[in-house]
Amino acid sequence: MDIRSKIILISGPTASGKTQFAIKLARQINGEIINADSMQVYKQLKILTARPSKKEEKIIKHHLYGFQSVKKKFSTGTWLKEVQKKIKQIQKKNKIPILVGGTGLYFKALTEGLVKIPNIPIVFRNKIRKLQNKIGQKNFYKKLIDLDKYVKNIIDSNDAQRSIRAYEIKKFTKKSITEWFKNTKPILDKSVFIKFYIESPRERLLEKINIRIDKMFKQGAIKEVKNFNKLNVKKENSSTKVIGIREINDYIDGKSSIHETKEKIAIKTRQYAKRQTTWARGHMKNWQSIGPDSINSVLKKFK
Repeated sequence: MDIRSKIILISGPTASGKTQFAIKLARQINGEIINADSMQVYKQLKILTARPSKKEEKIIKHHLYGFQSVKKKFSTGTWLKEVQKKIKQIQKKNKIPILVGGTGLYFKALTEGLVKIPNIPIVFRNKIRKLQNKIGQKNFYKKLIDLDKYVKNIIDSNDAQRSIRAYEIKKFTKKSITEWFKNTKPILDKSVFIKFYIESPRERLLEKINIRIDKMFKQGAIKEVKNFNKLNVKKENSSTKVIGIREINDYIDGKSSIHETKEKIAIKTRQYAKRQTTWARGHMKNWQSIGPDSINSVLKKFK
């Protein structure tokens, strides 16, 4: 397979083995890795976001990991600008860019373009979120379809995040999100991408999540949260949403035991993995799905 002009994309739920696969592939095809995870951009949250280790970063050059302060806002648009620069830099060295992460919106922005919707005031957006919380997703979805019938075939009734987004866009701009999508163009030709989605059996994924959480605590997750607290990051910043911060703070405050804290983090992580899988079903239908046991056979194709 001639991949000299290609860009490799690797996605999958948290703890599915994306990093390990990417490193093996990068060593084999002379590639460099670029981060496509919205939480791994933060400098001060290495442990909780499970960023690649120093050892892994020595094996293969990594980009856009831990370069952003938790105090600064970081958007998909900002990531897209940065990633375009990195792709060009890597290709100039005659190497292959390999993008790795679990943030579906990043991959969608790269492969399909970023929808240029006007900024919606946070006060307006919060009102929509409060409405959804008050009436529940089932009733909120009905209201959304009444407001914007065109989203019925593109948004799953259980997808709360996208339902809220579509509702606020229609309400604020008076235009359906589908109209905004029509005017969106990709920055690169779709033919340059080779896309892999790692699927892991549920029981195996749950086991890996538990192992990862134990490892985080051994590495110093509690200390990392204590240091994060000292920075007084504003609640509206995305970094405050990193799984583990709230749960570990409850432990620090004496509200839960270490066992309860780990279990709460495991539940949140499992829920996140499920949301990632739901996103993939709706947006990554044309990606090549591979299981952990078939990774080696995939790697052989690149020899």
